[in-house]
Amino acid sequence: MSKYRNKLQIIADILVIVRNGSKKTHIMYQANLSYKLLRKYLDKVITAGLVKTENGDSYVLTGKGEEFLNRHEEYSKAHKRAQKERSILETMFFTGDHQ
Repeated sequence: MSKYRNKLQIIADILVIVRNGSKKTHIMYQANLSYKLLRKYLDKVITAGLVKTENGDSYVLTGKGEEFLNRHEEYSKAHKRAQKERSILETMFFTGDHQ
């Protein structure tokens, strides 16, 4: 896995954390985000309807957020398969080896 996360991975990380309800501080530490980035991403996921606030200070996943997570998981699996295939192709080309 790469050292840096892309935007979709950060969003997915936040959604996993809020799945059962979480407060800002918990999300910030668990997702390893600065407070500034946390606010930015929370605004985005709330606006997109992936997360909603509950009791004024808790964040929870919506049905749309659950669907996003399921699709992201499928996307991640497909991406890993594609990376593996690319590696095999590169090995075949650059070394003349294949399996």
